Amino acid sequence: MDVNAGSLGFLRKMDSSDVLLIAAIVVAAWLLAAFVRWALRLAAEGAPRRLRLPFLRVVPLARLFLGIGAVALVVPIVIEPSFQNVVALVASVGLALAFAFKDFASSLAAGLVAVLENTYQPGDWIEIDGVYGEVTIVGVRAVHIVTAEDNEVIVPHYQFWTKKISNSTSGSHSVLCVADFYLHPDHDGAAVWRRLEEVGQSSARRMPETKVSVVASEKPWGTHYKIKAYVKESREQFDFITDLTIRGKEVLRAMDVRFAPVPYSPRAGK
Repeated sequence: MDVNAGSLGFLRKMDSSDVLLIAAIVVAAWLLAAFVRWALRLAAEGAPRRLRLPFLRVVPLARLFLGIGAVALVVPIVIEPSFQNVVALVASVGLALAFAFKDFASSLAAGLVAVLENTYQPGDWIEIDGVYGEVTIVGVRAVHIVTAEDNEVIVPHYQFWTKKISNSTSGSHSVLCVADFYLHPDHDGAAVWRRLEEVGQSSARRMPETKVSVVASEKPWGTHYKIKAYVKESREQFDFITDLTIRGKEVLRAMDVRFAPVPYSPRAGK
């Protein structure tokens, strides 16, 4: 059996033995990759705890090198070895890679702009595409964000072109924190305002010399109060909000203020 590939210029005419050889190389590479993955995972499970992850990190690298080796063996069988054919192959691969890595190039350019404009830097608390957390690494291709749940989220820099980026700190150690309270509309608003302001001012985590503000807005189901204050250290923002919430509820209970049962909304639940 002959496979005529002359119409593609740089491809060889292959017979059945060539096809079988290519199939054998592919199957052997797949089996070897499966064996290496099994062996490394077995070794990782039996290794000391500190070596488990380094063993597992070798798995994708080993499979990558096996794949490259298989391609290196198959190419001379498929391609007629000549200078013109090699040039044509390199040009085709280069074009394919340029198309495949267009997002990578966009990320590189966006990363450069982000660094020059100081859009975000390590230590900042930012929100990109609904992900809020602390910037730990500003890499060449992506920014690494650690969320409050201690999950690392890697966001490519090209999001910079199309997504809104909210920076809560912009190089500062402090960040504005908000504690919410939902009260029944029948209460002494001025007294609640004063007491909630005292709660914010008396917190040990509040940034000194910063203002505490209390904002109220009337809703169909009651009155929504917010304590807005700056925390000393941005990493303590959730502890600060918890402190304001717990002490604020204690103060409101002591005032015999009723809390408003906020009606459930399927839209809000989403």
